Amino acid sequence: MRVVVVGQGYVGLPLAIRAAEVGHEVIGYDVDSRRIKTLAAGESFVEDVSSERIRAALDNGSYRPSESARDCGGFDIAVVTVPTPLHEGTPDLRYIKESAVTLARYLRPGATVVLESTTYPGTTQELFAPILEDGSGLTAGSDFHLGYSPERIDPGNAVWGFKETPKVVAGVNEASLKAVQDFYAQLVDTTVPVSSPKEAELAKLLENTFRHVNIALVNEIAMFAHHLDIDVWQAIDAASTKPFGFMKFTPGPGVGGHCLPIDPSYLSWRVQRELGQSFRFVELANDINNHMPEYVARRISDLFNERRRSVNGSRILLLGLAYKKNTSDARESPALRISQLLLDMGAQVRAADPHVVESLPVDSRLVRVEPTPEELSAADVVVLLTDHDSFDYELVAEHAPFVLDCRRRLSAGPTIEVL
Repeated sequence: MRVVVVGQGYVGLPLAIRAAEVGHEVIGYDVDSRRIKTLAAGESFVEDVSSERIRAALDNGSYRPSESARDCGGFDIAVVTVPTPLHEGTPDLRYIKESAVTLARYLRPGATVVLESTTYPGTTQELFAPILEDGSGLTAGSDFHLGYSPERIDPGNAVWGFKETPKVVAGVNEASLKAVQDFYAQLVDTTVPVSSPKEAELAKLLENTFRHVNIALVNEIAMFAHHLDIDVWQAIDAASTKPFGFMKFTPGPGVGGHCLPIDPSYLSWRVQRELGQSFRFVELANDINNHMPEYVARRISDLFNERRRSVNGSRILLLGLAYKKNTSDARESPALRISQLLLDMGAQVRAADPHVVESLPVDSRLVRVEPTPEELSAADVVVLLTDHDSFDYELVAEHAPFVLDCRRRLSAGPTIEVL
């Protein structure tokens, strides 16, 4: 089949390459010309998709990246994997709308359109479908198939990749569900059908809200435990020995990526708008997790105060800019906020991250460096924010004069303090 994947980022690219590998003719459509040029050159910017896989798909003609909307024509299946950011607390669905307008021009009877972008329940049928219908003159469910299948990409996960992770699928009617399920059954080991797109949309938000709330819980416990002089990490390890009724979550400097800082707010917004009620769990979790960078900055300031020194003028080395270990994804990363807070306090801030190679929306005063013995020794404090496996932790422990470990990657010692 001719498959169009709209959006070639962390979600769309793995899907497009997988579809090409099973034998489909795939167009990877994206309006970002730099991204398309990179992909056309056979270079990957996503850890889960190697450059070798992209080059193989390019060489055999099964995958073609394009920034031209005309190349979307003639599709049998189109999958939309575009970002859904928040704008001043309100869902920003302009990329979904623009994708629907584009696809509607090329929509033919019998074709299938699937939305994968994370969004609030009702988007597929109440927003996405009408735009497709108005632009094509066709009716969803009778003239073309329409469905929703939430993305479950976990960057850097070596066990649960795209193929291995069960895929929730839904359609606006039985025929649409069958078309959607038949497509994904070729790409993944397991599909999980649900009765309508609304249930599938809610399932995605439920998954991320669950993680968001539990991370907020352990973050708040970690702050209290520090002031009570209790080792929260040891308590978490002890609780994790219970074989039932407990799931391990660990503290950190904040949450990042698209999923946790943004997705739960989609559900909160929908509940407020439709029911006039507050989703208190999400709002409380947002408040706790959003303020973790400030807490980390305070802990760093306390370290200097205990030594009768000032953050102002001190040299601080941050290890990690990505929001998640072993990935290059720095979207909404708490490290960016922490660096800004420290710079505003007058610190000389340097940062090392071998995975994050693209330019970031950070203060120009932030200096990118390699974590050499000289850099580690020259820092007044080293702050571990992202525990990439590529960091040499023995080197850090040997040369850093003092470390604030926000991920509990280093062994405890007189020069190492854990968040």
